[in-house]
Amino acid sequence: MKRFLLLLFILLSSCTNNPENYLEHINGYWEIEEVVLPDGTKREYRINETIDYLKINDSLKGFRKKMKPGLNDTYYTSDDAEAIVARIENNKLILQYSTPYSIWEEVVLEANKERLKVVNEEKVVYLYKRYSPINLNLE
Repeated sequence: MKRFLLLLFILLSSCTNNPENYLEHINGYWEIEEVVLPDGTKREYRINETIDYLKINDSLKGFRKKMKPGLNDTYYTSDDAEAIVARIENNKLILQYSTPYSIWEEVVLEANKERLKVVNEEKVVYLYKRYSPINLNLE
């Protein structure tokens, strides 16, 4: 019985999401797929005119930019960017964004190769999928 409980504990411990592991999946192009409001109302996004590009370096600092995808792996953007500072606090990965006008935070609920899920301070949940560029091979 003790072996079973020990095995169950090890299995459950290994299945928990470690927020440090989320960091390796944050960088890249993300397209919003769904927003869930605090009352449970969902809004799906089938077509997006802009995507988010996130970049966090080894010192846990980086930026987020809004990008407008073009054809054949091209992107259009302004010089505007939101600074990001990532930190782990209370076993959660927190992304703190700042601009000259505001500071806010999001908690990463999930991050893997294909999905990114965050919740903001107003309890709005954003689900992103990894963006796939539009490539037209005209040859």
